[in-house]
Amino acid sequence: MKQTIRFAFYKTIPVLLGYLFLGLAFGLLLQEAGYSFWWALLASGIVYAGSIQFVLVDFLSGGAGVVTVAVMTLLINSRHAFYGLSFVEKFRKMKTYPYMIFSLTDETYSLLCSLKTPAGMEEKQAMFLIAFFDQIYWVLGSVLGAALGQVLPFDMTGIDFAMTALFITIFIDQWREAKSHIPAVTGLCSSVICLLIFGGSNFILPSLVITVGILTALKGHLGEETQVPVAKETPEEKEDKI
Repeated sequence: MKQTIRFAFYKTIPVLLGYLFLGLAFGLLLQEAGYSFWWALLASGIVYAGSIQFVLVDFLSGGAGVVTVAVMTLLINSRHAFYGLSFVEKFRKMKTYPYMIFSLTDETYSLLCSLKTPAGMEEKQAMFLIAFFDQIYWVLGSVLGAALGQVLPFDMTGIDFAMTALFITIFIDQWREAKSHIPAVTGLCSSVICLLIFGGSNFILPSLVITVGILTALKGHLGEETQVPVAKETPEEKEDKI
């Protein structure tokens, strides 16, 4: 178990650095809106939805209704429906599957897609710990930002670039490990085209639909390494089926 904990922590270090800074930003914004660090703890522990948490600050300040909040959350995080498709069977076989579904953020999804556990290590434990550690980092950053915002002045100019840098780091790491770059190039081209057509606020969902559609159409003509990422079965799971 100790080896798995060390492995999961090492894998999540890039997320740790990104989430701490972004969590700080969220906590500071929440504190400036008049909410204490207890609200930061509650939001990051229950909502845990990244960008929607920043929007939630405006909702809370403006007194938005529950229906408005629910619809906006669904629209902003609709991309997670695509993420979950590749892990449905894997999560279903885990005792912690409700939490795994809840904790599947952009960064956690990227780490799980490229996860390769050492021989003898329980993959399910590693997956759970990676998801759990990522949320701990976000909660810690949020609470710390809200607490420090009450006593120290902060200039948050440029801190939002931390998440962009995190995505670039994860992308480069996966690019180096992948046998084929067709999925990455497809996603990149789709994103650029949709960005030009739909704008920065609306391009994510269309680009995901196009990327998934193209890779699905090419599935029969491409090798396994170029298909849409799907969680692989462990030897133990294959034995259970037999």
